[in-house]
Amino acid sequence: MEKIKKKKRKTFTRRDFLKGFGSGALGAAVVPKLVSQDVFSLQTKEGKIPLYSKKQITLNINEKNYSLVIEPRETLLHVLREKLNLTGTKKTCSGGECGACTVLLDGNPIYSCLTLAIRADNKKITTVEGLAADGKLHPIQQAFIEKDGYQCGFCTPGFIMSSVALLEKNKNPLTEEIKTALSGNLCRCGNYSKIYEAVSVASKSMRGA
Repeated sequence: MEKIKKKKRKTFTRRDFLKGFGSGALGAAVVPKLVSQDVFSLQTKEGKIPLYSKKQITLNINEKNYSLVIEPRETLLHVLREKLNLTGTKKTCSGGECGACTVLLDGNPIYSCLTLAIRADNKKITTVEGLAADGKLHPIQQAFIEKDGYQCGFCTPGFIMSSVALLEKNKNPLTEEIKTALSGNLCRCGNYSKIYEAVSVASKSMRGA
């Protein structure tokens, strides 16, 4: 009977591991040189800048200019909270899902967690801290208090900023228009009816009705 030859199992030695690790490290060092620099660049109005380099920008926040040095990868939310201590803008999902981080950029509501701070250079930014004036709350802030439009309060700044953007463009919105304007904001407490009522009351107050 013909004997079946068994294949000899190849063992993986420490020497083999070190050889593989060395070639992998070499490859990692070489690959970035072969990749186009465009992959690691950010397109701005001033041209392409490396993502790893720092940049000096000016942020006009609540009518006050802030000059600071940032990395191009930093979000507006991070800069507001961690560098400027404007913590009224809340960090919740960090993925553009809940709207708690909403601020106004040139009057338009945006998710600051998805917006690079460098994109806001020399633009007008309004946060919830900039609404009250002369010791008096903004009509929307006041209406949220009067109509219990907050409950836990964590999503409230985002709802208020979206409401401000709405009423600056539409002085007398219908309930359906209010719902549409606030559809990008999530209330985990489910307090939507009181929020919509607060916006309606603020609308009347701002119109002197």
